[in-house]
Amino acid sequence: MGRDIRIKMCGLRTAEDVAAAADAGAHYVGFVFFERSPRNVTLAEARDMALATPEGIAKVALVVDAGDAALDALMADVPLDMLQLHGHESPARVTEIKTRYGLPVMKAIGIAEAPDLGQIALYSGVADQLLIDAKPPKGAALPGGNALAFDWSLVAGRRWTRPWMLAGGLTPDNVGEAIRRTGAQQLDVSSGIESAPGVKNPDLMRAFAAAARS
Repeated sequence: MGRDIRIKMCGLRTAEDVAAAADAGAHYVGFVFFERSPRNVTLAEARDMALATPEGIAKVALVVDAGDAALDALMADVPLDMLQLHGHESPARVTEIKTRYGLPVMKAIGIAEAPDLGQIALYSGVADQLLIDAKPPKGAALPGGNALAFDWSLVAGRRWTRPWMLAGGLTPDNVGEAIRRTGAQQLDVSSGIESAPGVKNPDLMRAFAAAARS
């Protein structure tokens, strides 16, 4: 199973981060466009990273309730392969964005307790992929990247009609257990490969990938 695991390393901020992610074997690299995040990047920074991304690695833009003007500017400046919607976008908005930009869309869904799982079915009909993440605590400044895990038993053994990624508090130390308990074949990691918020650590990147694939 380990060889089939696909990893998204998110919140990259430099071309060196991209090179380290590629060296670790990431299948996706994520760029964050959310001003309150310590991982936020400008369009120019993201363009440089996208152009430095090796062929075969998907370039993903994480946005939070972005309007058309912001998305138009993003799409005009940065060569991307996927949009990740990490806000309160409705199913109708997901469909609208897919139609407008012609890119696959991944919708993030926050999970804290069993009733939250209903959102997965709601978005499975419109999103190309799902990101199953820990729901941020009340009053949190960030919609994700809070280094929090949710109760993995909530998704253990479940199957959905769309490919999905497991996110939320994953680290080199717990990713093996996360895979065993959830059956996830795709993983999203950000804070778990950092030495400080927004500062990626190449050693942790390699350690995470190795642990996931072992």
